[in-house]
Amino acid sequence: MSEAVQIGPNPYEMPLEDINVSQASLFQTNSHWQYFERLRREDPVHYFNDPLFGPYWSITRFNDIMDIEKNVQQFSSEGGITLADRDESFKTVNFISLDPPRHDVQRKAVTGVVAPTNLAKLEPIIRERAARILDGLPVGEPFNWVDLVSIELTTQMLATLFDFPFEDRRKLTYWSDMATSGARAGGPTPEPVRQAALLECLEVFTGLWNERVNRDPADHFDLITMLANNPDTRNMDPMEYLGNLILLIVGGNDTTRNSISGGIYFMDQNPDQFERVKADHSLIPKMVPEVIRYQTPLAYMRRTATEDVEFRGKTIRAGEKVALWYVSGNRDDTVIDRPDEFIVDRDNPRHHLSFGFGIHRCMGNRLAEMQLRIIWEEILARFDRIEVTGEPERVQSSFVKGYTELPVVVHRR
Repeated sequence: MSEAVQIGPNPYEMPLEDINVSQASLFQTNSHWQYFERLRREDPVHYFNDPLFGPYWSITRFNDIMDIEKNVQQFSSEGGITLADRDESFKTVNFISLDPPRHDVQRKAVTGVVAPTNLAKLEPIIRERAARILDGLPVGEPFNWVDLVSIELTTQMLATLFDFPFEDRRKLTYWSDMATSGARAGGPTPEPVRQAALLECLEVFTGLWNERVNRDPADHFDLITMLANNPDTRNMDPMEYLGNLILLIVGGNDTTRNSISGGIYFMDQNPDQFERVKADHSLIPKMVPEVIRYQTPLAYMRRTATEDVEFRGKTIRAGEKVALWYVSGNRDDTVIDRPDEFIVDRDNPRHHLSFGFGIHRCMGNRLAEMQLRIIWEEILARFDRIEVTGEPERVQSSFVKGYTELPVVVHRR
């Protein structure tokens, strides 16, 4: 079953030049699908001058997105990763918005936390926490899955990765939401509120940095100790530190959190697929990347042209913004068979764009997949059905594609 719905104007009845896929309302109402379908078919390199973001190009086909991801010389990350223009009075920098070589050295400083040996250590911790969370759910009574499960599991994991005070872990979720919900990006949060929240984040993490600056990273394998003791990152200025914190918090939160919620919704919408996984738990490793593809937790990433570029018959000028719409590429039927269907046993299910591609591919992709695999193994060990009792409430954003509410009732086996 496809999740596509259509609310508001029919994009096929609009002039092509009027299509603007950066509107947060399209994603909040889950009505963006046909807009991207038309662009893929008729104008896969599409120009629009948006009142909020200014002019930008939309790249909507899978292979075109891959080609630009690989071309870091002509399409830079240093203009920022969202369509929103940076506030020069509150400018944060992080390694995903850097090009080589600075990108490479900063990313390398923290990749050890998701190395295979560390993932092996984290797996039993994640499983024990997932089991405790699921065992504590009310049975036969409605509750918000996003809050009690998706946020709780991912926030506990983030607290572990940062060695953050466990009792204050919900601050990580709050800061993640504040970072991505600013009005400058089409979200609901006024910019002064957003900036105040991020400065609070910086203050708390500066205290943690100062405590750990002389720790031995060999004995304390957390992200703050790694940053504070690596020669390539230990001299970051405060706003660069904040930028990398927000990147790691959002990256560690949004992909997993929204894919956990999305997976529950997709299984409810596709009961035949749920029955297949219930009957054969060996399908879970294929189901997990299918959930991530189908959800696409970050709708796009931005690049900025460094020079005039001829691309698929269009001239992209130096300095212009380019949005790589992962959410569209993941539904490209020239690359993915029956892309609008949720299929738990796809061949080559990891062939998707949700983690990006090339040097900026999400470094925590294996950790995200592991968390999803474990939560589904534990769900299937306990519950006969997770019934979605109403439509989900979605995030007001064209960047983060996620959920704030998913009303459910769980039924034990």
